Amino acid sequence: MPRKPRVKSSTGIYHVMLRGINGQVIFHDNKDYEKLIQTIKEIKEISKYEVYAYCLMTNHVHLLIKERNEDLGIVFRRIGAKYVYWYNHKYKRRGYLFQDRYKSEAVESDEYLLTVLRYIHQNPVKAGISKNVRSYPWSSYNEYITKSSLCDTDYITSLFAEDKSKAILLFQQFNAQENNDKCLEYEEPQKIYDDEAIQMIIEISGVKEPHEIQILEPDKRVKVVKELRSIGLSMRQIERLTGLSISTIRRL
Repeated sequence: MPRKPRVKSSTGIYHVMLRGINGQVIFHDNKDYEKLIQTIKEIKEISKYEVYAYCLMTNHVHLLIKERNEDLGIVFRRIGAKYVYWYNHKYKRRGYLFQDRYKSEAVESDEYLLTVLRYIHQNPVKAGISKNVRSYPWSSYNEYITKSSLCDTDYITSLFAEDKSKAILLFQQFNAQENNDKCLEYEEPQKIYDDEAIQMIIEISGVKEPHEIQILEPDKRVKVVKELRSIGLSMRQIERLTGLSISTIRRL
């Protein structure tokens, strides 16, 4: 079945998601997060897009972005190629890292723009990996509170108030509000949150990082996967967090 054409935004603004192939983890340590943010900055100099919000999660990325000189397809090919080359060299791997086609939705109004922005900033809170939006280090929230590095913050703050101090206060209040916002997503939240699952994997297997399960002795790997399944981790969640293929997990 042919893919449906993307809905073009009349404003040029999109909510975009990038996900690891098969949903696997794409950030293993702080340097991985830092490298992707730096990559987005570098490609921004070339493609001239605007970034209003971002959030880097363990196995996916949210971006609120305005298309400028280049089509988003070209933009994300540039970002993907640069980051994946670095990532594959670091982890001595080959092949694809991101799912082949990014997911996007058009943002046609200021009202929905703010809804998506809040949704992106609250993603770690709703996933159970951060107590509040400010304490999560890999989102754009603090660029609005302190100093912007990647994000173009002026347009967003102008939607709250002309006075910058008042705008930031209203921005904070808006991002802290409880809500039932539903925006672009790949899947329903896991019953066991990923941060809890990661700790379970580390404790049960004795590895330092979940992806190291791949290099365990076969008998040990079988035992670990069976125990993870017995305590409630789904096959898809194990796949995402460890990089083991779903067929391997089924076989184990």
